[in-house]
Amino acid sequence: MAVSTRDADAADRKLDRRMSVWQLFFLSMGGIIGSGWLFAALSAAATAGPAAIVSWVIGGVLVLLVAFNYAEIAGMLPRSGAIVRYPHLTHGGFTGFILGWTYLLSAVSVPAIEAEAVVTYASTYIHGIVNPVNSELIWPGGILFGIGLMIVFFIINYVGIRFLSQFNSFITGWKFVIPILTVILLFVFDLHAKNYASFGGFAPLGWAPVLGAVASSGIVFSFLGFRQALDYGGEARNPQRDVPIATIASVLAGLALYVLLQAAFIGGIKWGAFGIHAGDWAALKAAGSAAKDAPFYVVLKAAGPALLGGFATILLIDAFVSPTGTGYVYLGTSARTVYGLSIVGYLPKFFQMILARFRIPWIALIASAVVGCLFFLPLPSWYELVGIITGATVLTYILGPVAVHVLRRTAPSLTRPFRLPAAGLIGPAGFVGALMIVYWSDFEELAIIYAAVFVALPLFAWYYAPRKGWVNPLSGAILGLVFLVLWIIVQRWGQWALVASPLTLAHPAFPVFYFTTIILVAGFTGALYYLCNAEGRQAVSSTWWLIYLLLAVYGISYYGAYGPAALLNPSKPSGLPFPADLLVVIMVGLLSYGWAIHSGYETEEIKAIVEGGTAVITDEPSAPVGAPASPAPQLGK
Repeated sequence: MAVSTRDADAADRKLDRRMSVWQLFFLSMGGIIGSGWLFAALSAAATAGPAAIVSWVIGGVLVLLVAFNYAEIAGMLPRSGAIVRYPHLTHGGFTGFILGWTYLLSAVSVPAIEAEAVVTYASTYIHGIVNPVNSELIWPGGILFGIGLMIVFFIINYVGIRFLSQFNSFITGWKFVIPILTVILLFVFDLHAKNYASFGGFAPLGWAPVLGAVASSGIVFSFLGFRQALDYGGEARNPQRDVPIATIASVLAGLALYVLLQAAFIGGIKWGAFGIHAGDWAALKAAGSAAKDAPFYVVLKAAGPALLGGFATILLIDAFVSPTGTGYVYLGTSARTVYGLSIVGYLPKFFQMILARFRIPWIALIASAVVGCLFFLPLPSWYELVGIITGATVLTYILGPVAVHVLRRTAPSLTRPFRLPAAGLIGPAGFVGALMIVYWSDFEELAIIYAAVFVALPLFAWYYAPRKGWVNPLSGAILGLVFLVLWIIVQRWGQWALVASPLTLAHPAFPVFYFTTIILVAGFTGALYYLCNAEGRQAVSSTWWLIYLLLAVYGISYYGAYGPAALLNPSKPSGLPFPADLLVVIMVGLLSYGWAIHSGYETEEIKAIVEGGTAVITDEPSAPVGAPASPAPQLGK
């Protein structure tokens, strides 16, 4: 039983399609300029020194390559909750479920992380809300403060996209001005040029950390907001033109802003203000650093001119505005993600319910807010969580470059207002670039991501596959239960996930753990294939490239330059040294990229879209393929 495109279109048609290109751009920029600009500059400098400037350039370029690929797809098939719907259209239910679940994990956590950023900065003048040692929120003050912010995020989204987009345009304007003024003031009044090269050179910690900083220090996390235009695409006035423009423009603008901020932060450091020795870059983020909870505030406050000290107070106001603005945008994205997963059948249909008055997916919004609040439980600080969120999110982006080629083969007749030039080069570059970001995440972060991703496989066997008629419900229940029990046992034994204190060094029996992980995941996939009917087997078969890719990168991450095997004995690291490890990842990525394109097929859903002429959702029940959307009422009328 295929997902009914008629039902999906009926739900999409109830959404409020009024946003202009500027409002889409401001939504994406609202996602980009958030807690990242307040914390990532310090985290990147602590990881890579002055060469963190290069890390921002690399991260921005890699995200831009991914955005270019999604621009073609989003212009052709604009949908709300787009990123979790595209894999289903190109590779069927099993690939779509794995990537959709992974994207959901990252989407629902970001609003809480942004709220945590507000509370963390507020701890500089409100005591007793954040643990000064590990920057975790304290009960009751810190956690209740965070929950209160989530309620504010919910209200802003609940009153509809019309209010959200107009309010966000104003807030994002403020969020542009404050970082730009920060850059100007630091460059003009308090630039210490010696910080760029006098303490061990431009790259005092080496070049491998420059690449590692891209994923683990909040750099790519800061750019992830570009996806807002994609996930709100079904609520745009002219989506085929505006979504690609807003997507690409937001990455370019964010890249320019963040490079300047990083350069200004490094040049503005007064080492005494941070309570560390001059040139001790790694100590910037240490527990004893006086500025880890409010880095730009401390830099400005320590500057000589009174003007900068006064502006530091304004920065504390922005430390509330910027993450708050990003938090409510991401809560809306999270709701669209839940909505999109429901549209393709991975979640119950009631998540598609649209509130008639404000035309928003209200049950999905409530669920996103409630689940988001769970992330206020005792968890790592902002600095540690951003690496996990980044890895999980970027892992889902690998499908974009693949989908461009699959949809050109399976849906050639659909209109593409933006057609990716040099797709044969930009496609694999975007795929490998996204894979590199995943690899540059610490192995410990990947271990947590993989544990959370694969633990959802039983849900597929229990809910989606039987509901589609692919497997017998009893067989699916047994398969899911056996895998779940074994997966929990193995993860507990591995000590990287599902334990109170995750392992940070090499595991004495990692080969056994890794081999067991391969057997479990591949065994579940093989058993699912055996139990499925012909339709289900096609969907499972088209997922083997993803299973191979995930498991291969897992092993390389452990033995590569960023894994525990290298950290255990840095002078004589075992496994793959830098940059040989990068070459191996590139080869694995290119093999997976070709395999993924070959595995894509004409799913029933994409076939129905092409035949039914539903490339763009209009107010009418049907429209010719590629036809522009009907004019929507103007905002304010």
